[in-house]
Amino acid sequence: MKTIVWFGFVLGALSAAGKVILTNPGQKVTLECGVNAFNNRLQWHRGDDLMHSTSKNGPPLRGKASRTADIVGRSKVKQNTKLEISAVKEQDAGKFICTADGSRHEHILLVVSVWATPSNELQLGSEATLHCRVNGLDQAPSVQWKRPDGSPHSGSLKSATRSDAGTWACVFSHHGETYNRNLTIKVQEPAEAATPSSPQSSNDVQKPACPNCVTHQASLTPSVALLLGFSWWVWVAVGVGCLVVVLLMVFVIVLCKRIKRKKRKFRAMKNGRQPLKPKKYCQCDCPAAAAKPQQGRRREKPSAPPLQPLLML
Repeated sequence: MKTIVWFGFVLGALSAAGKVILTNPGQKVTLECGVNAFNNRLQWHRGDDLMHSTSKNGPPLRGKASRTADIVGRSKVKQNTKLEISAVKEQDAGKFICTADGSRHEHILLVVSVWATPSNELQLGSEATLHCRVNGLDQAPSVQWKRPDGSPHSGSLKSATRSDAGTWACVFSHHGETYNRNLTIKVQEPAEAATPSSPQSSNDVQKPACPNCVTHQASLTPSVALLLGFSWWVWVAVGVGCLVVVLLMVFVIVLCKRIKRKKRKFRAMKNGRQPLKPKKYCQCDCPAAAAKPQQGRRREKPSAPPLQPLLML
């Protein structure tokens, strides 16, 4: 009898604890109700607030509580029973309850954030601190870090070494179950500092390695690199700009001359189309030419005799 009571107590404790789902901020998570189908109504709650209600005989409903308005807008019921939450936030963590035809199924969503300060990309010899925060439980659990080789660590790096590079695990426990979240640490070689060159005597610098060689300076002197306070590329830009201006002026002058030439040609053609004016001949005082003598006298026809009046008998 005691065994049966104890077994019932364990089942009740497991039912109260529910299924634990782990996720990271910004990811998408799917919560399974615990049943694959329902007959009348299915509801999802976050704590005591209704999120979604689905009925066989009616339209789906959404919760209107202000505390769950944000997560309700980012969640939906898929495949009739599953709850999908997009772009998970730390405040989304907590207890979720799925009720299908009076059957109650509890789930706990844990949102775990892992990060390193100042960054997870470290330089050799630099310091860093690893952080692990678990959201969704009434009491924050104790967490422990494990190195890439599996050995425990406090999470505080005083001087990063090459062996610190790899995947670190944040480990914590809840109701006898162990959970972990990973963080990748990179350790890079420090940038090589420029070593100052050893001073050399003036004789060593000016003296060539061979008698027929000519020495060249590795860099320009300040007087050559900077002319009147400007770099060489500034003067190159100024010269190119002046050349462009001169070419533009030459183009404008040639264009103007060509337009004037066309205008003159057009005027000449226009003047050539006007009607010709009568020529004005000079009037001189020279004597007129003599009349041309007649070739012969023309015979005159005799005139008709005058008509006599008729006598009336």
